[in-house]
Amino acid sequence: MKTSITYREIWVIAYPIIIGSVAQNLLNITDTAFLGRVGQVALGAGAIGGIFYLISVMLAWGFGIGTQIIIARRNGEGLLKEIGRTFQHGFYFQLPLALALFSLMQFFSGDILQQIIQSEAVYEATREYIRFRSYGIFFACINMLFRGFYIGITKTKVITWTTILMATVNGILDYGFIFGNFGLPEMGISGAALASVIAEFSATVFFIIYTLVKLNGRRYGLYQILRFDDSLYKRIIWVAIPMMMQNFISMAAWLIFFLFIEKLGEQALAVSNIIRSFYVVLMIPMWGFSSATNALVSNLIGQGRQEEVMSLIFKVVRLCALGVLFIVTLGSLFPGAALQIYTNDPDLINASLPALYVVNISALFLAVGFVFFSGVSGTGKTQVSFLIELIVILFYLATAYILADLLRKEIYIVWMAEYFYAFLLGIMSYFYLASGKWKSTKI
Repeated sequence: MKTSITYREIWVIAYPIIIGSVAQNLLNITDTAFLGRVGQVALGAGAIGGIFYLISVMLAWGFGIGTQIIIARRNGEGLLKEIGRTFQHGFYFQLPLALALFSLMQFFSGDILQQIIQSEAVYEATREYIRFRSYGIFFACINMLFRGFYIGITKTKVITWTTILMATVNGILDYGFIFGNFGLPEMGISGAALASVIAEFSATVFFIIYTLVKLNGRRYGLYQILRFDDSLYKRIIWVAIPMMMQNFISMAAWLIFFLFIEKLGEQALAVSNIIRSFYVVLMIPMWGFSSATNALVSNLIGQGRQEEVMSLIFKVVRLCALGVLFIVTLGSLFPGAALQIYTNDPDLINASLPALYVVNISALFLAVGFVFFSGVSGTGKTQVSFLIELIVILFYLATAYILADLLRKEIYIVWMAEYFYAFLLGIMSYFYLASGKWKSTKI
């Protein structure tokens, strides 16, 4: 059955998230660009340290997506007061999670990194980065919960404003703290971490102020003083935990991928950090459209319109593929200009060019696979989406290990493991959705 949801309606939900993702990636680009001018060690350490931190953030993001799925379902059912209850119970989980993750990074990250990083210089720089960056986890956990709330109720414009604010604050403070400008201390890689923490804090403050001033919180039951509901808490965890683990293993796989590459040398690691940052730019439309898919699928099911789900997903796939194709075209036409954003080292630019073409092609496959995959989690079958991710990741890492560690192939060939990941993710997700086994799911 064709869905009555139009391309315009999908775009209205997706574009604020896409714009927000643009701003978020300006943060990543800024960090990489500035650290690329500090040196190869700082660039490589920024890659590993950034991914190590993002592994923790992915747990918070996964929980945010879990609450988003439930909020979107209640929104579709018209049970708006239940949205506030879900949001509040989300805080009961996120705050202890933030404390646990902060403790892990502060007290145990050094021991973990020492076991997995060969270069002493890269290890010391990475440890220094995480020591400062870990404070941002408290604000990240809160921000992810707000993000899930606003996407779930399909009011996504605030995500744009918070992310633009965060990217602006980060860019200014990066320039100040890394190089010692504006009268600030010259902190190098530690300055990049501190700037990001302050930027995340600014986003948290903006979310809170916006919610109090602009949103009709009483409509969603946000300001009710509620008793702890054990059954609701368990229901949220049942949906959210697989999303947390799914995001965790996905980012952990990227860390392992970079550790394989680190054994190929500091230049290979620096090249991969540049390519990772560029690849993330290619994924900007995917995040916006996949979040829209997730919320709209759950909303449709809440309205009893399960037969429209596949039609909706195909519409989103078309929009997402066009968005990615636009960025890929620019990157293919002006590859040198794209790489000069990240480094002024001609050797690094030349070494990065082949891998850039590899991820350009990979992104087109991933644009399709990512939307189908988000459709699976949007049905509420988060245990299935976790299983799909786990299987795909295992094959992906096996491929990367063979190429990098056993065959010692050139860096651009190692990045071809992304083809396998994108294709398998899309195929498995499509066949599960086509099976219709998710149609009677209750959350």
